[in-house]
Amino acid sequence: MGQNFTIIYTSDTHGHIFPVNYATNRPEPAGLLNLAGAIRKDGDTLVLDGGDSLQGTPLTQYYLEHRGDWPFHPVAEAFNAVGLDYFTLGNHDFNFGYEALAEYLDAMKGICLCANVEDLGGRLYLRPWTVHTLACGLRIGLTGIVTDFVNVWEQPQNLEQLRVTDAFSAAREACSRLKPLCDICICICHSGFEEDLRTGQLLSGSGENIACKIARELDFDLLLTGHQHMPVEGVELAGTYGVQPPANGGQYLRISGSREESRVHFCSRLEPVGDRHPARPFQTLLPLEQAVQTWLDQPVGCLEQPLSPEGKLEAALYGSRVAALFNQVQLDATGADLSCTSLGNDPTGLASPVTMRGVTAAYLFANTLVVLEVTEEVIRQALERCASYFVLEGGEPRVSREFLQPKEEHYNYDFYAGISYTFDLRRPVGSRVVRLTRPDGSALGQGTFRLCTSNYRATGTGGYEILRDCPVLWRGGVEMPDLTARYIRTHSPAALEYRGEMKVVW
Repeated sequence: MGQNFTIIYTSDTHGHIFPVNYATNRPEPAGLLNLAGAIRKDGDTLVLDGGDSLQGTPLTQYYLEHRGDWPFHPVAEAFNAVGLDYFTLGNHDFNFGYEALAEYLDAMKGICLCANVEDLGGRLYLRPWTVHTLACGLRIGLTGIVTDFVNVWEQPQNLEQLRVTDAFSAAREACSRLKPLCDICICICHSGFEEDLRTGQLLSGSGENIACKIARELDFDLLLTGHQHMPVEGVELAGTYGVQPPANGGQYLRISGSREESRVHFCSRLEPVGDRHPARPFQTLLPLEQAVQTWLDQPVGCLEQPLSPEGKLEAALYGSRVAALFNQVQLDATGADLSCTSLGNDPTGLASPVTMRGVTAAYLFANTLVVLEVTEEVIRQALERCASYFVLEGGEPRVSREFLQPKEEHYNYDFYAGISYTFDLRRPVGSRVVRLTRPDGSALGQGTFRLCTSNYRATGTGGYEILRDCPVLWRGGVEMPDLTARYIRTHSPAALEYRGEMKVVW
């Protein structure tokens, strides 16, 4: 007779605790509190999470800036209500420094499994792997890993007391330790699928995503992936069963497993979290939520003209007023010669009067600023990467599949200020920049320039490897939403100042 069990799996919940869309201030059926109302546990059920839990909503942003004012950790309270058993870390969980991470882990009742993170500071409760015995007697071996691209993306000061090692090597070591001790071996993997799951085509060879490599080369039975925000309800890869839930806590994966005579079978489905939540911890966390809503509705100033929402392709072709504002903020904050910024995946604008709600909806990321020393050749190569955003279909520009799969990455198209440039889409990718000058039309010359960008882009991620090796002249510590609010408050009514021109021809 077979032994049956259930796994509830979430990943990339990104601070979604309450069932609310902060940009619109409307209810939505999502969040960890609703998940707590949707699931029921027994002795043969495990609740697991794949990381990226601390960053992503105004609530977690506000809490982490005021955490000394509150006697609880909202993310931990929510996960504890869900009944989380084990989880791993995501790359964004390192964004707020060692102490913030330690406080989070201290407040969690679930156990953090992260085989490729070494704690040099001695504060974090981490395990590389564990074996959990279910009520039916099955021994479940579990480990977790986070993409080692944390070392590329994260600000150095946030990793001073940590060492993030090679993810694949750590997974291999954990698997070899677990296999003799368990009946079913599971890896919670904050890394995605580097291949197209239908065609097998390699999507990226960077090493950021290694789930397919793990499935083919290691002997895990179940691979619980994350990081890509790509819904994968279930896929068989070389004898390993793999899944991935979408981001932001709107759905979770229910995985049913059975073992009979050493054979393991899985089936899984994505389920909505629904619209119900338990009274506790909803009421416990409600004062924080109310404080966040008050903060979001505070006016910070006004614009000379409101900025209407812009479609992604339209903005990339003709320029973005929202991006122009962010570049203006970056140049004002740093005094750099040039600036580049990107926008989120969804169309966005900025109403006037401006509130913190509007700012955080328009600038979604917890990015700080970095000033790099660049040359004309560096700028040109970075612009060529931007120009690869387009393909021509029937003579009309469309967004390249490279920026849409395996997940949408419109945020990897950058808008520049301080230069004038033209893309010619009729030319091959890599040779589309046909004009690059100063705003007055003069040549850039052979000198160096100070380019302000986000700490994310400065790592070279998103196809901008040319930026990775540029000398760092300055690093800031204030996040862009706060800098934007300060700029608008100081310059109200703030007017757009266009510094340079972009043009796309086809």
